[in-house]
Amino acid sequence: MQSPLFGYTEQQSAERYTAQNPQLLRVALTGHDDVLARKGSMVAYQGLLEFDGEYQSNPQQRARAHTGEGLDLMRCSGQGTVFFANLAQYIHVVDVDQDGLTVDSSYVLALDSALHTEVVAVDSQYGISGSGKYQTNVSGRGKIALMTSGQPLVLQVTPDRYVSADADAVVAWSASLRVQMQAQTYSSGIRRRRGNTGEGWELSFLGQGIVLVQPSEVMPPQNAVIGQGMAAQYGVGQQGAHGQNQNNAWS
Repeated sequence: MQSPLFGYTEQQSAERYTAQNPQLLRVALTGHDDVLARKGSMVAYQGLLEFDGEYQSNPQQRARAHTGEGLDLMRCSGQGTVFFANLAQYIHVVDVDQDGLTVDSSYVLALDSALHTEVVAVDSQYGISGSGKYQTNVSGRGKIALMTSGQPLVLQVTPDRYVSADADAVVAWSASLRVQMQAQTYSSGIRRRRGNTGEGWELSFLGQGIVLVQPSEVMPPQNAVIGQGMAAQYGVGQQGAHGQNQNNAWS
């Protein structure tokens, strides 16, 4: 049997995380280093592996219920290799160091089980309910695999060069950055898109670090709930909840 398909063979590597191609990730497990992955993202595996639902503590469950933010993960353990993908999105492996990383949980594909995560609040410049956002802060040492719709853009933030980006296009940023959600419009119209430009909420970043932006303002449809589309357009609902604990972990 012959076919150009046989050129797409497994990419061998001694690395724990290996990109098979821009949209497929290979993770090697040795029996003592579990990986946590997005539920349903396994597309193939080799060896003696087990897949279990990842336990969520009561605080994690409450944070997910009240904010809509949080990681819905499975635990992969054993010896072998496992392949992950999600909706053919582009995959990027990031080393998390002492500075930490803040991410939108919707774009997390997999991460080392040694990493710590918590839900944090991003406040708006108006300080009113319904005009903020929640994200997930990742800390510790290890690797995390992020997804983007298309090839991303990495923007450098320095003390003399701040960056603003569409809130729906931002995937992740350095946890050390100061960030605020804002809209370049009058406060009386903050729940509307800016004039007739189609632009709405922005995230403004200051400090020293990086911001990861994807070339899309939405993810491919998944787990859609009918009736919430307009709420998302105007920054309300689960993704627009503000919270009372400004710039702190949700509790």
